[in-house]
Amino acid sequence: MKNFEELIKLASSKKSKIAVAAASDENVLEACLLAYERNLADFILIGDKEKILKTTVGSSNISNDKFEILDEKDMAKASEIAVSLVKENKASALMKGLVDTSIILKAALHKENGIRTDRKLSHLAAFEVKDYHKLLFLTDAAINIAPTLEDKKSILENAVLSLNNLGFSPKVALLAAKEKVDPKMPVTLEYEEIVKDHKNGFLPKSSIEGPLALDNAVSKEACEIKGIKTEIGGDVDLLFTPNIESGNVLYKSLTFLAGAKTGGVVLGAQRPIILTSRSDSAEAKLLSIALSLVF
Repeated sequence: MKNFEELIKLASSKKSKIAVAAASDENVLEACLLAYERNLADFILIGDKEKILKTTVGSSNISNDKFEILDEKDMAKASEIAVSLVKENKASALMKGLVDTSIILKAALHKENGIRTDRKLSHLAAFEVKDYHKLLFLTDAAINIAPTLEDKKSILENAVLSLNNLGFSPKVALLAAKEKVDPKMPVTLEYEEIVKDHKNGFLPKSSIEGPLALDNAVSKEACEIKGIKTEIGGDVDLLFTPNIESGNVLYKSLTFLAGAKTGGVVLGAQRPIILTSRSDSAEAKLLSIALSLVF
């Protein structure tokens, strides 16, 4: 998949409903309107109806003939309602509006009423980078702070299986600061274990290599210069980072310095959760909506 337009085209064939908790956020509403106009999804907006309709977008474009609006001023209750709509299959994804992430995740992970599974939650981002030849995916830049080896396997599983659902077997680079296993760098030992498991049948519909430095993952020329033998170097689909610091820095570097278009979703629940940042643009939220529909 080369770009987000291809992704949006695919998502438009899977049109469904998305439940938006605390929907009185200007950028969220703008993204919902864009998605609606592009025939991507219908939306159930849960939140303070008066505030929703008073937003710049809402005052001129949001109406009951376009969107279903459920009036609930309490953010926690709005989150619970949105989660229940997903749980009852009345919506295919959950989206965060003007509400703290902790509040919506508390509702989503509620033992009886939530949409939790036995899988670990993790974040998967997608980037359209100007100088890269296809969409580039990244995990995990937002959820897991210091994942253990077993956590890393779960995060990888979430990402790879989702990309399998997208229709391809991803080439995965396990990122570190060097290309060789080194006991002084414990994460490289973990990567050695993951690669070994992969050769023994873990995530068969993928190619997994590591440790690899970022330049080896995205540049075939860098691999040739360093003499690194790799089947995925320069053509990677998924970048796996060892902790939230490296993932978050890479995510924001691609977005703010490289000018990449980006979208992201949280995986591991019964259905995708769209947890965009309040600073994300309406376009980023639109692309996140598209991702939630194809996964």
